[in-house]
Amino acid sequence: MPDTLIAPPSTAFLEKLRAIVGERGMVEDPQARAFHETDWRGYVLGRAAAVVKPGTTEEVAAVVALCNEHGVKIVPQGGVTGLVAAGIPVRDGDEIVLSLARMNRILDVNPTAYTMTVEAGVVLQTIQETAAAHDRYFPISLGAQGSCMIGGNLSTNAGGATVLHYGNTRSMVLGLEVVLPDGRIWDGLRALKKDNTGYDLKDLFVGAEGTLGVITKAVLKIFPRPKDVATAWLAVPEPQAALEVLAGARIASDDSVTSCELIHELGLDGILRHIPGTQRPLQERHTWQVLMEWSSTRPIPPDGESGMRPRLEAYLAECMEKGLVLDAVIAQNEAQARAFWHLRESHAEAGRHDDPACSFDISVAVEKIPGFIEACNAATVAAVPGLRPRPMGHMGDGNLHYTFSAPQGVKARAEFAPSVKVLDRIVHDMVAEFDGSISAEHGIGSAKLLELERYRSATELDVMRAIKKALDPKGIMNPGKVIRVDPDETVRDATGMR
Repeated sequence: MPDTLIAPPSTAFLEKLRAIVGERGMVEDPQARAFHETDWRGYVLGRAAAVVKPGTTEEVAAVVALCNEHGVKIVPQGGVTGLVAAGIPVRDGDEIVLSLARMNRILDVNPTAYTMTVEAGVVLQTIQETAAAHDRYFPISLGAQGSCMIGGNLSTNAGGATVLHYGNTRSMVLGLEVVLPDGRIWDGLRALKKDNTGYDLKDLFVGAEGTLGVITKAVLKIFPRPKDVATAWLAVPEPQAALEVLAGARIASDDSVTSCELIHELGLDGILRHIPGTQRPLQERHTWQVLMEWSSTRPIPPDGESGMRPRLEAYLAECMEKGLVLDAVIAQNEAQARAFWHLRESHAEAGRHDDPACSFDISVAVEKIPGFIEACNAATVAAVPGLRPRPMGHMGDGNLHYTFSAPQGVKARAEFAPSVKVLDRIVHDMVAEFDGSISAEHGIGSAKLLELERYRSATELDVMRAIKKALDPKGIMNPGKVIRVDPDETVRDATGMR
């Protein structure tokens, strides 16, 4: 937190805010406010001058215009599931939280055109279920999909398990409606796949983490619903073998590999300890395991011989003969497939109950993953004896969630914190050496703001600052996140926060 309290907005300002959103739109219960002022893991605690929940775009615009007039800062917020504190107030007093939770309507579904128009507060799982009800598919899949909101997904350019086949959230967007920092509404809700009329404004706001405006509505792409899905859990001798299995699978499946997740045995151990109802997919322990899914929009053939499951089974048999796969099991039904995915998606929740750990959201080119893991494991364990690395993540698109458990015997986060600072520098420096990214899908927020300045070039930072100044000259939108307009601005040093 800053050393001194920043003067909060006046009572008169707060009454004007109440007049805009009404009693229903003001969050005043202390417990309810605490939800909006604390990050999902409880690591970052903030304090907002007010928490408001507008019900319409017009109310959002009026709130933003009022804040712009009075110089009050705004923290746009979705489901509060982020991992870099992008949606948490960090200035201690002069920010309001603007939650989109009440703007949760599905406005239109067009199965013929494969589009869906939604408000920013719609929960991701609701979008998935709505698409399925129309025999369509929305592919963004996250562990937090039952509570994260599409506005937050768009603002952070969320990734997930299907990026390998469908792309990031940015790839799902056809049009946006955005409230600009001065309160004007930009209506870009055009369901066009081709629109070559100047700068693509929507791409400015996707991934900007609320620093350039407030996304209020979106036109999304939806896809044919997969009808023939094969899901396998397999053990491999090393990451290089997993890479070769993936490369061959893309050919064997007619490029229908929709997910390929690398899983470490230590991470699986934690899930089995802390998540009720989970069980090991394979009988024996293996250091390296992979969750792979193939899917097709064609119905399963009546004879079953040419469907995804027998093709995957034949391919894995070939891999076992070559020594690339040590053991494997293919889900026999949808329930077993869901059980596999539940294991994968429970890593974060299990981590909350385990020994102190820190996790990095990084990416390198897919073919560099094995070399990166080998080099990173060696360097980090040498620096922190007893450290337990367990890299895992979306191997198909190069995104690793590189987690390090504290040495055994270390039970307090405070005791592990100095080591986390050391690991920050080792891991991020190595990512730079491998021409990777220090944030693959979680964003920058306040947690990586200073790290971004360390690893992006002066030219890139200048361009980002110029965009920020042009759209938000008063600096009211989500200050202390992503980019500092003034390089000398004091910010919370959240390096090592993980």
